[in-house]
Amino acid sequence: MLDVLIVGAGPAGLTLAIELARRGIAFRLIDQSPEPFAGSRGKGLQPRTLEILDHLGVAEPILAAGCLYPDMRVHMGPLSLRKGSLGTRHPATEARPYPNLWMVPQSETARILRERLTELGGQVELGIGLLSFAQDEAAVTAVLTNGETVTAAYLAGCDGGRSLVRKALGLAFDGETLDDKTSVVADLEIEGLDRTDWHVWPMKGGERLHLCPLPGTDLFQLQAPQSVLANGLEAGVRRVTGHRVTRIAWQSTYGHSTRAVDRYRVGRVLLAGDAAHIHPPAGGQGLNTSLQDAWNLGWKLAWAVRGGPQAVLDSYEQERLPVARRLLQLTKSLHESRSTKRGDLTNQLDQNYRDSPLAAAAPEPGATAARAGDLAAGDHMPDARLADGRRLYDRLRAPQAAQLEYRDGVRILLRPDGYIAQISSADTGSYAGAAVTRIAMD
Repeated sequence: MLDVLIVGAGPAGLTLAIELARRGIAFRLIDQSPEPFAGSRGKGLQPRTLEILDHLGVAEPILAAGCLYPDMRVHMGPLSLRKGSLGTRHPATEARPYPNLWMVPQSETARILRERLTELGGQVELGIGLLSFAQDEAAVTAVLTNGETVTAAYLAGCDGGRSLVRKALGLAFDGETLDDKTSVVADLEIEGLDRTDWHVWPMKGGERLHLCPLPGTDLFQLQAPQSVLANGLEAGVRRVTGHRVTRIAWQSTYGHSTRAVDRYRVGRVLLAGDAAHIHPPAGGQGLNTSLQDAWNLGWKLAWAVRGGPQAVLDSYEQERLPVARRLLQLTKSLHESRSTKRGDLTNQLDQNYRDSPLAAAAPEPGATAARAGDLAAGDHMPDARLADGRRLYDRLRAPQAAQLEYRDGVRILLRPDGYIAQISSADTGSYAGAAVTRIAMD
């Protein structure tokens, strides 16, 4: 019997597959599309996501494939005004090696994740979708579009906003439609448009047409209300900007809604990413939250497959559902206000699981506070420089828990996903079904 069947090979499905592959868990990753996704769509990688990608071993190619967000240039007739960037320009520090929003087209992020999965011996099975499934206390039985019947211990639905898995579970997708408008996103080649800036054309009614240069390509990402392009995309862009579209590489439309499930797990079936929550693109949160869902789920599924307590798998919903609810409120606020405020508001570095059942209270809070500073159980561990000169994050790429041992006797137990399980003076022999890596801290 297969351990895990993953449905959907977007960023969430790929991240989950990598996490399972790193732990030797038997899985299949299927996607009904015959070809990998080729568009830019979710192009912003937040600092917390970059830290996770570092743990996955792909930070270097991700950085090479992207760039900092460019300044925005607002065009008003013959005049234009540069207004700064949506992203920050903070210098890297030892604790925060990735302090800024990084622009990478989604297709490139997915390509890099697929290559990492291949290195680990995994693959994406394209052109194979899910038709139906049923589950009992022992397994999930799935029927695939190629006629196969697959039995797996668990099924993970990473199949997007129109998720068949979510619908088959009968889960409500509650929320609200924010307006009655439809937007277009597309990747275009534009004649004669400078690639230094992100170009914005304000229009009547508060609408805007955006053209953002995509790193590593000759393309711009277009974002615009569909009403502006009613007579054709090329004609609409020419009328508003004065520039000619020479090629359309990819395009799609989307509405403006915030919706989420109230359960991430039904028996042996779990949801991650857009299958569990959708929202406007304001703030660059979607791809990041999807990837982080899978990062949280991966080690817990591995634990469950190997017979670990179900309470650990239950914590996936307990930790990620509150994140999704906060995300929906944030993106709704940014969409309605049209705010360009970003930085600490959207970089996700303050995300923590302090209320999680996996965050153990330290038995000696006084001693802990003197050495651990503001860190508490449930926080994500920042990077640090070790006594031997190496980075802590270099050591944390191993897919298991770690115990950080300070000279004054304080110990910090890190979960396999880099979040703090406990701060105390107690020694820990194992966690998540494996021996704990011991790391001496300065």
